[in-house]
Amino acid sequence: MPLSVTVCKGLIVKCPIRDPLRIQHKYYQTGDLVIAGILSQIYMFINPITFKKHGLFEELFDDYVHFTSSWTYLASMELLSTRGRFIPNYKCDTWNNPVAVITGPNSEICLPSANILYTYKIPQVLYGSSPITDNTIQSVFLHRLFPSEAHHNRGILHLLLYFGWTWIGVIPLDDENGDRFVQHMAPMFAQNGICIDFIKRSPEMTFSSGIATMMTKGVETYKIVMGSSARVLVLHGEIQTMIALRVLLQLPELEDIPVKATGKLWILTAQMDFTSLPFQRNWDIRLIHGAISLAIHSVELSGFQKFLQEKNLSSEKEDGFIRDFWQQAFLCSFSSSTVDKKDGEVCTGEEKLEALPGSVFETITTAYSYSIYNSVYAVAHAFQNMQSSGVKHRAIAVGRRLDLGEQQLWQLHHFLRRVSFNNSAGERISFDQNGELESGFDIVNWVTFPNQSFLRVKVGKTDPASPSDKMLILHENMIVWPSMFNQAQPLSVCNDNCNPGYSRRRKEGKPFCCYDCLPCPEGKFSNEKDVDECFQCPEGQYPNNDQNVCLSKDISFLSYGEPLGFSLATVALSSSFITALVLGIFIKHRDTPLVKANNRDLTYVLLISLLLSFLSVLLFIGQPEKWTCLLRQTAFGIIFSVAVSCVLAKTVLVVLAFMATKPGSRMRRWVGRKLSSSIVLVCSLLQAAICIVWLVTSPPFPAFDMNSMTDKILIECNEGSVTMFYCVLSVLGFLATICFTVAFFARKLPDSFNEAKFITFSMLVFCSVWVSFVPTYLSTKGKSMVAVEIFSILASSAGLLGCIFSPKCYIILLRSDLNSRGHVMKKN
Repeated sequence: MPLSVTVCKGLIVKCPIRDPLRIQHKYYQTGDLVIAGILSQIYMFINPITFKKHGLFEELFDDYVHFTSSWTYLASMELLSTRGRFIPNYKCDTWNNPVAVITGPNSEICLPSANILYTYKIPQVLYGSSPITDNTIQSVFLHRLFPSEAHHNRGILHLLLYFGWTWIGVIPLDDENGDRFVQHMAPMFAQNGICIDFIKRSPEMTFSSGIATMMTKGVETYKIVMGSSARVLVLHGEIQTMIALRVLLQLPELEDIPVKATGKLWILTAQMDFTSLPFQRNWDIRLIHGAISLAIHSVELSGFQKFLQEKNLSSEKEDGFIRDFWQQAFLCSFSSSTVDKKDGEVCTGEEKLEALPGSVFETITTAYSYSIYNSVYAVAHAFQNMQSSGVKHRAIAVGRRLDLGEQQLWQLHHFLRRVSFNNSAGERISFDQNGELESGFDIVNWVTFPNQSFLRVKVGKTDPASPSDKMLILHENMIVWPSMFNQAQPLSVCNDNCNPGYSRRRKEGKPFCCYDCLPCPEGKFSNEKDVDECFQCPEGQYPNNDQNVCLSKDISFLSYGEPLGFSLATVALSSSFITALVLGIFIKHRDTPLVKANNRDLTYVLLISLLLSFLSVLLFIGQPEKWTCLLRQTAFGIIFSVAVSCVLAKTVLVVLAFMATKPGSRMRRWVGRKLSSSIVLVCSLLQAAICIVWLVTSPPFPAFDMNSMTDKILIECNEGSVTMFYCVLSVLGFLATICFTVAFFARKLPDSFNEAKFITFSMLVFCSVWVSFVPTYLSTKGKSMVAVEIFSILASSAGLLGCIFSPKCYIILLRSDLNSRGHVMKKN
């Protein structure tokens, strides 16, 4: 049978009419728009004090305290009594048997009703926050037009994460709902890197004798909230919490508290709405400007605003609340004797609701109004589905109306849980398996104006069907921030972010969101804010000076294109040319006494080895290749061994020559080419053998050194075996030491041209260069190390060339008179 829904003290009861989806109020019969008409009656049961935006508050502020759970129990028991007679559990009036009850907007109202109504298996539709109950049977009869609380809490979390607000304050209710909110949110915040500076429960609204205590707690709360360094505050509350918030923000004027000029951004939970008491009418509402709240998803119902704006006293003759509302809203009185002499006026009834500021009366479809609208239609659709399903029930015909037996009420909740329909706004309304509305939340930005009006600007939404990391859809450019932030996004962190190039270190004794910023260690970088550890650059890269990005390393080797490489190559070629020139001079004057006296063959070999020594430098310049790495050290070692062994042979021959001049000396048989050739050959073969072993066992090879220099990749010849390299140097050092020792003792032998003194000086230069080479070579890297070795080769070779051959060239070219047998054989 079709159902008409009538509101009687906020309780929906059944009466038969022909159109099941046309809601009939005993005062109105205007189709969908009648929902606006029944709102005030629904709220009369729900909350007759706090909703001045719907005309629902009393004259006296202390009447607020009268709204307690006992009133709700009383109303619930009256519902189950005969109309007009309060006899609990006794009902003889068959015309007002309740089908379902719509309750809200907070758990304080819903729970007492649920405790009574579930006993009679009457479905209860909640349009506000859900009560905390452990009674699973009772929860079956609760149907919530409020989406999932878990989804609501995740929405707050993702909102904070989206803007990077990791340092917040939390102000929950001082009740079980507040405890549940903190228990759910605190671990979730910690797991996602959000720290809570403080958790301060909002003072409970008490009056009369408890007002002094309430104000004391309010001042304490204000000082904690405004003294916190957290810029973002999460306020968890119910629909009436806005009253307490406005009182809290007004305390500096009420209690003479110094005002701290620190901007705060309020994050409001979806259970809250703008509510106010009469004495707050002229309070500045700019303190909530820029606040962001979650709200039950809603859309503007067509015709709803116009309907409310056109309401007047004449159309509501039997509505007892409209007159009280009219006087409170327009500051007037219907009795001239009660008009305030100072500013009172007489109510004419022609005042326009649309002229009231939004802080007094809103004519838009708010989230709660939208939920109540959907609640009524959900019950109607569920009842229609139950009828059309063919469920057998007893019916008693009374005139043109039918009354359903009470034993069938429990069947309605089954259909109510599964109801699904499109409302007049075209949106799908349905419940999930837990009896919660399958919907997301709107993200609302509160924008206030100097005329005490405000706008709720929808700047985003949460989508329960999307993955957790994509559930928040936000239009950031639409958000108006609190005035204190100059339209810049607030930053709420324990301390400033650690910029790229720094890492975080937690402060001792502080929450994990509080940290110091330390520069990255040398060789490491960080390219993001607030990293816990700096990172090593990928191979082949190095951090820049700010250590916030990695740059590609340059390839480094001693090349001909750079000044150092070019200079060394020029010196090597010039020295080679000079050596070749000296060789040419000696070949041209090979028959002169001076050249003959200095053993021409050894001189030629020495000059050729010096020439090759200079040219071997070119193997060290340029990008190392496999063949250059194999040749550079071995060629240098063998060539220098030949040169030094030639000098040694010359020195030995000088000594033996003087010793052979003594009468009866046996040294004459040692003087000759065989001895000199043997010395050169043995010393050279010894070095060559070491080099062959080196090449066979562990040959040098080109290698990339990534770590020696921060910003460069060194291409160098890895010696393969450092031991073999120093063996080569040791042989050279051994030969040079012997040569120097022999030449030193032979320097004073009687002769007009004693070559031993020049050899002594040349060996002194040679040894000095290579002794200083070792520590210098070990202390350098890259091209500098190569340059040190090249310099040592050039310096020692030039020392041999200059010290041994410059005096001879001087005599041959400039003092030919001294280049005679007599002078050479002359004794000093």
